Amino acid sequence: MAFEFADRVKNLPPYLFKEIDRLKAELIARGVDVINLGVGDPDLPTPKHIIERLKEAAEDPANHQYPSYSGMNDFKGAVARWYKRRFGVDLDPASEVITLIGSKEGIAHLPLAFINPGDLALIPSPAYPVYGVAVMFAGGNTHEIPLLKENGFLPDLDAIPADVAKRAKLLFINYPNNPTGATAEADFFQKVVAFAREYDVIVCHDAAYTEMAFDGYRPMSFLEVPGAKEVGIEFHSLSKTCNMTGWRLGFAVGHAKVLEGLGQIKSNVDSGAFNAVQLAGITALESDQTCVKEMQAIYQERRDVLIRGLREVGLHAEPPKATFYVWCPTPQGMTSAQFTSLLLKEAGIVTTPGSGFGAPGEGYVRMALTVSKERIQEAVERIRKVSF
Repeated sequence: MAFEFADRVKNLPPYLFKEIDRLKAELIARGVDVINLGVGDPDLPTPKHIIERLKEAAEDPANHQYPSYSGMNDFKGAVARWYKRRFGVDLDPASEVITLIGSKEGIAHLPLAFINPGDLALIPSPAYPVYGVAVMFAGGNTHEIPLLKENGFLPDLDAIPADVAKRAKLLFINYPNNPTGATAEADFFQKVVAFAREYDVIVCHDAAYTEMAFDGYRPMSFLEVPGAKEVGIEFHSLSKTCNMTGWRLGFAVGHAKVLEGLGQIKSNVDSGAFNAVQLAGITALESDQTCVKEMQAIYQERRDVLIRGLREVGLHAEPPKATFYVWCPTPQGMTSAQFTSLLLKEAGIVTTPGSGFGAPGEGYVRMALTVSKERIQEAVERIRKVSF
């Protein structure tokens, strides 16, 4: 029998990180010692006290049943308390917090609640690919806002044509930013709030990297800006904050009606996060945050080693203030795909072409700080030997 994929599957671009995994596997099969600076998956272990809480919770039969669709009240309360301590933001756990099976899941499902076929969403470019794919799955269209170096990799909201802004239902933003490592401050978020009010746009802020910051920098929450909670929501996750990528636990906070819509989608397509994982998440949020500071110090040291090495070979990347990504310009006259291929074939180093995140990412490759300092030093030495 011949089975045909739906158009939404046929129209999917190759998932960027899946393709990187395929190329990496090919090299490994040929016996190449691959240094993977491609996918942003922390190599550091989940802190032991969080693991111990999971073990304890998993032993309790009461946690083996279906969880609440919107999340355990205790977990949502812990999220609200963390937001208050970390950002000074007040949240009602009952209506302004929802538990997610990782922030990716929430981001992917949100457009289904607010985008009708033909509706428009504003997305940055380059960007995490899920924003655009999620809108496409809902039958919507996207208008890309380029993130350019001359604008500090912030979207120029004033450059969006008025007729486009009037049609828009959603605006995705992401700071600290993946893939560029850029950060945003209160003045930018204030402009976002004003834009959203003027055009009745729901703001969706992906804030997964706020706890991955260096040199004493403390990224802010979009919700710290007056009026932000009235125009949108913020997605967060324990994946990067506590090295819990495989645990699949995140949350969205902010506008109650927006979260209600997201919750209605979730109640029809998933059954919530495992209670034992949520209980471990409470421990992660409420315990001493020394483990987060230790993680930041490790990534900062790796960043400094990589930035210093890249500059020594003539690649003048800027040190990011946050995230564990370095947005490295390609050598003059070389595209991001060409440079990625060169590093892969001649040095056994996996990086991500900036163009894979969107056309404005051309001219850059993203390097993730998710291998040890020693492996990063080895990568630098290999790059020295590559002719470009």
